[in-house]
Amino acid sequence: MSLSENKKHGNTSKSRKHFFIRLSRDYELYLFLLPAILYYIIFAYGPMYGVQIAFKDFNGSQGIWGSSWVGLKHFKNFFQSYYFWPLIRNTLTVSIYTLVAGFPVPIILALMLNEVKNEKFKSLVQTVTYAPHFISIVVLVGIITIVMSPNYGIVNLGLQALGFEKHNFMTDPKAFRHIYVLSGIWQSTGWNSIIYIAALSSVDPAIHESAVIDGASRLQRIWHINVKSIVPTMVILLILNAGSIMNVGFEKVFLMQNDLNSTTSDVISTYIYRRGMVKADYSFSTAVGLFNNVVNFILLMLVNTVSRKLGETSLF
Repeated sequence: MSLSENKKHGNTSKSRKHFFIRLSRDYELYLFLLPAILYYIIFAYGPMYGVQIAFKDFNGSQGIWGSSWVGLKHFKNFFQSYYFWPLIRNTLTVSIYTLVAGFPVPIILALMLNEVKNEKFKSLVQTVTYAPHFISIVVLVGIITIVMSPNYGIVNLGLQALGFEKHNFMTDPKAFRHIYVLSGIWQSTGWNSIIYIAALSSVDPAIHESAVIDGASRLQRIWHINVKSIVPTMVILLILNAGSIMNVGFEKVFLMQNDLNSTTSDVISTYIYRRGMVKADYSFSTAVGLFNNVVNFILLMLVNTVSRKLGETSLF
């Protein structure tokens, strides 16, 4: 064994010894981590063994391990299918639209609430904007359907009062994305603003006092102090959103979807449900889901790397 190998072996043994020493010394603290570790092993990593059916022709009688391997057959079938590009286009359009339109709104709301000095009014606004977050998706889609009803919906009644013709927005493919994104902004803006409000509360008032003495206006203080203080939070949330850009919420799309708007509402998650649960094509749907997650992982790593190089803020 060479000198370098001996040195490496010695360092490894020393690190392992220190690890067990720390483990035995602080074992009470590590016990607190045990439930979380078990949770992830049982419910997150354990079921991942089923991912292998994406590379097999799954047969229920033979089980996951007994089914025959087929390599990348299901991935190729998905890439060559008629639905591939429409699904990618619909999924990316809805996700990017949601990100671009929805990401700045909680920031603006948090900045506005931070400037409100009347605590009662501030609490009222916060309560009103937080409340939609607790509405279930089923109820939310029911509200949307009622509001958009061509017969008695408030939107169509308003259009009729202004002299326009009534329109069935829920069956219009062009209206689907707008309804999906705008209703999502209404439901999540208040809740998503909480983290920015918490970040703004950590700004030292002395900085604002110094800026006032130097003659800074309110808008200048908001831009140069408040916005600057929440930039790291914004970057972290943007990275997280980029890592789930291919994940469009299944429940809401599925409930809003119908045959007439399916050209724009059919996304990867609803396609997986249709092929996997309705047609029992488990291997194919698993392959599509795996492809979706791999793309999300690549996007997360890419955006995280770019963010770290540009602004030194990143997840890891």
